[in-house]
Amino acid sequence: MKFAVEAGVLRFGEFKTKAGRLSPYFFNAGLFDDGAKLGRLAEFYARRLLDSGLEFDMLFGPAYKGITLSAAVTVELARRGRNLPFAYNRKEARTTAKVARWSAPR
Repeated sequence: MKFAVEAGVLRFGEFKTKAGRLSPYFFNAGLFDDGAKLGRLAEFYARRLLDSGLEFDMLFGPAYKGITLSAAVTVELARRGRNLPFAYNRKEARTTAKVARWSAPR
């Protein structure tokens, strides 16, 4: 949480949500917008995943912001000796010959 506040991603005050409700905080993940911030966030996620004891063989990043995060965490996991693939979905239909609801690097 300290990192999110320092990066300006987590702010406190009075914010109106898209649903019209008032919230005492606002978390803008789009502000993890450079290599240093994204790399540090990936370190936190990778460390927590490895320490959790959960079994997993792939990361999934939901469109849109989750794609970048899952890619960064996958790189950090590989750096820590746990190399694995990541996948992501699409919000729009593909317009190319292959049609898929999700994609994964091969």
